[in-house]
Amino acid sequence: MTRRGSTHSAGLRVAAVTTALAWAALACFAVAAAVPADGTMRSPAAWAWVVGTVVVGLQGAALLRRTSAPRSVLLATSAGMVIFAAVGLGDQLTAAQLAVLVATYSFGLTEPFGRAWPVLGLAVLLIGAGSALSAHDAGETVGVAVGLGLGQGVGTVAMPWLVAVVVAARREIAQARAGRSAALAREQDALLQAAIARERAAMARELHDIAAHHLSGIAVMTAAIGTQIDADPAAAKAGVAQVRQQSRAVLRDLRSLVGLLRDDTETGAATTAQVRPESLAGLPALVEEVRAPGRDVVLTVLDHPGPPPAGVGPLAQLAAYRMVQESLANAARHAPGAATEVTLDQRGRDTVTVTVRNAAPPTAAMPETTSRAGFGIVGMRERAELTGATLECGPTPEGGWQVRLEMPREQGVDLGVDSGVDLASDPGKEHA
Repeated sequence: MTRRGSTHSAGLRVAAVTTALAWAALACFAVAAAVPADGTMRSPAAWAWVVGTVVVGLQGAALLRRTSAPRSVLLATSAGMVIFAAVGLGDQLTAAQLAVLVATYSFGLTEPFGRAWPVLGLAVLLIGAGSALSAHDAGETVGVAVGLGLGQGVGTVAMPWLVAVVVAARREIAQARAGRSAALAREQDALLQAAIARERAAMARELHDIAAHHLSGIAVMTAAIGTQIDADPAAAKAGVAQVRQQSRAVLRDLRSLVGLLRDDTETGAATTAQVRPESLAGLPALVEEVRAPGRDVVLTVLDHPGPPPAGVGPLAQLAAYRMVQESLANAARHAPGAATEVTLDQRGRDTVTVTVRNAAPPTAAMPETTSRAGFGIVGMRERAELTGATLECGPTPEGGWQVRLEMPREQGVDLGVDSGVDLASDPGKEHA
């Protein structure tokens, strides 16, 4: 059943019940009037009972429109009390008053007092006129009858009106709460969608960084294999092994990244255990991995003299690691064969700086395009902004390219770059 249909059914039930009660009261009055008079109740004429019955029926019919035309219904039902008193049914006004109470309540639910008081005043006058006429017929003076009439009119209207005002206020409060709950739900949904979008962007950056790093190395190695396969089969075979190693590495990293998106509780613990957070401590291994195909890459670590200052948080370390990874991949793609240096400078009291600088590529190995614009630079800038770091990138005076990331230090955080790694023991790396 629709809301409109249920509202109509409720209005029909209210009108039917009110009319039935009014007719029952009128019947009781008729039975009481048939009893021999004792002087306390006047006995109306027979035709007056017929008029009263019709008036009560018309009041019930008017109540069917109490929600669509509450003003007209209130005035119409109030006029019914005047008709009751005019035909001699003054002692039976209660039968006509029932419909007025229901009409006043419905009117109070829909109209604020600022707009309703003229109609309420007119209803009080109609009800008061019927009551005053009844009191005057009973022998009261005009002044007393008018006073009783006005009192009856105010009481008949005020009681259901106040009840309606309280109910309407409670309904407004409930609607306001429901509106706030709906707005909160929409806000939470918007925040959820924004968080999902941020996660998707982060995952896209991770996929780009992983794929670009490994696939660039594979491309360089396969190009070398093509030139060595006839002249130096042993070197070509070693290159194939390195390609296989790089392929397994990219598959491993992609599986780890996809594992973060799974909700399977049975495999969640094992998957999480396989995911290792990338940090500055992983730079030596990263550089060694890049140097494996024969690239000229050097890592230089400049330590702070004396007691070490505060370190860099995990998010900033991840941003630095991805910056180095992406920069090395870009150097392999845009400047193949050029010497590259990665510098980790920890000497600043307030900052840690990571710089990747490659020389100009040899003329024979000059790529078709030297533009560095792309999603990699955008991802590095977004990571830097997220962690409060500063990223600078651009060409060098010698024709090479440099990317520099400056990260603020955080109190109570260990830098962890030398975690179990002896930089001085590995060739091609410097430690100052």
